[in-house]
Amino acid sequence: MLQIDDTILSFDVLDEHFVCDLAACKGACCVEGDAGAPLTEAEIDALEELVPLIIDELPEASQEVIRSRGVFYFDPENEPVTSIVGGRECVFAYTDSNGIWKCAVEKAYREGKTNFIKPLSCHLYPVRVKQYDGFRAVNYHRWKICECAVEHGKRLKVPVYRFLKEPLIRAFGQDWYAQVEYAAKELKRDTDEGRNNNHRR
Repeated sequence: MLQIDDTILSFDVLDEHFVCDLAACKGACCVEGDAGAPLTEAEIDALEELVPLIIDELPEASQEVIRSRGVFYFDPENEPVTSIVGGRECVFAYTDSNGIWKCAVEKAYREGKTNFIKPLSCHLYPVRVKQYDGFRAVNYHRWKICECAVEHGKRLKVPVYRFLKEPLIRAFGQDWYAQVEYAAKELKRDTDEGRNNNHRR
């Protein structure tokens, strides 16, 4: 584990590989799972403000859920999460012409309709952040539906922390991310030196 400021970071974030492969997974993370995406109060406000701009682009079933129940509900741990449709997809998910599930919130952001890109918990995946007394744990989450992303990341040689540069900076700041980059370089150097020493024996 690596400590940076008030965070405890799993080394998996530094040395595991990950790059989303939407052609393979079809955006399954917007559909699978046992609850919606975790939200902060500020994110709930942002989503509620955005609804009038995007609701007509959402599937009819999602529109019904938003109108009847709102953009969020409380999960079994009493944490606010995005509303879902029939126990499956997020209400802000839609399918594109290729049958890939995508985020209507992010689409609105890319089109310049909002400055809110998406909930941070979505933006950070496959990293999950949990608040404890005195520190935040930053861990890499493994999910079967993302195995294609792991393989894609290995092919491209992109570690998790580099794939998530934008959301990690959004969550923790540029200085924090610079420390992660430095730690990753040191870890790689130590690993390479260890391999070289083993070869000499």
